[in-house]
Amino acid sequence: MTGLIKNPRAMGKAQEEIRNLSGNKELIEEEDVQKLVYLKAVIKETLRVYAPTPLVPREAIRSFTIEGYEIQPKTIVYVNGWSIQRDPEAWKDPEEFYPERFLNNEIDFKGQDFEFIPFGAGRRICPGISLGIATVELITANLLNSFHWEMPQGMKREDIDTDMLPGLARHKKNHLCLVAKKRM
Repeated sequence: MTGLIKNPRAMGKAQEEIRNLSGNKELIEEEDVQKLVYLKAVIKETLRVYAPTPLVPREAIRSFTIEGYEIQPKTIVYVNGWSIQRDPEAWKDPEEFYPERFLNNEIDFKGQDFEFIPFGAGRRICPGISLGIATVELITANLLNSFHWEMPQGMKREDIDTDMLPGLARHKKNHLCLVAKKRM
C-alpha cells in the first residue's frame, strides 16, 4: 500500500484492472486473481523495492574466493538482496516504483532470476513463498476493490515514511496510516 499510495498512477491502474474484472462483485476470489496481470506486476515491484528479506544468509559448504577474499567452509555469508534488486546495471531507474517493468517480462521471484531474489534462491528458497504470494495477492485485490484510498487530511505524498527497522526481515519503522472510504 505504501508503494501504491505514493504512486497514484499505479494505484489507479491496479484499481481499474480489478474493478473491470470484478464488476459489482464484493469479493475477489482466488481464481479471479490469476487474471490480474497488473496487480501481479505491482506485487513484484513491491517485493523488489521493499524487499521482505534484504539480507539472505547462506553457509558456505566449500572454500571459494570472492573479490580476492577466501571464504572457508561453514562461514555464514549474507547476500545483499536489497542491493541486488536496486542495481542500476540490472534495473532501469531502480529507485522508482514502476510496476510496468514486470509486464511482458519473464523475471520472477522463484529463485532462478538472480537480479530479483526477495525470497532467496536455490534449494534454500523460502518454503512459504506460494502461500505468502497467494495471500498478499488476494488481500491486496480485495482492499483495492472495496475501498478508495486516501491520505489523511493535510498529509502529502512526500510525508509518507518509508523507513524500515533494522533486522533480517523488513518491518516499517512507522505504520502507514490511510483513510479507506467504502466503494459504492
